[in-house]
Amino acid sequence: MRLDPAIVDHVARLARLELTEEERDHFRRQLTSILDYCSMLNELDTEHIEPTSHVITLTNVVRDDIPDAPLAREAVLAAAPEHEDGYFKVPPVLEMEPPL
Repeated sequence: MRLDPAIVDHVARLARLELTEEERDHFRRQLTSILDYCSMLNELDTEHIEPTSHVITLTNVVRDDIPDAPLAREAVLAAAPEHEDGYFKVPPVLEMEPPL
């Protein structure tokens, strides 16, 4: 299955990637290879295979949630890179980005 370059452009835009022509061709070949492999897996008969989320059984090990004395605010703020008026000072995380 050969992917149309427009599909690669669409996926790159969704991932907010700006690709050069060489990268676009490289990713087109890689995505084509991945989809070909998935197509091959779809040919397998899995009717009698039980669905799983993991190939090995996982068991969570958790401890009891026991309240403890809180940490001193001064000690916590002393470990922070920046603080102001008793709070952590962080850079803004939401900025408007121009569309690609």
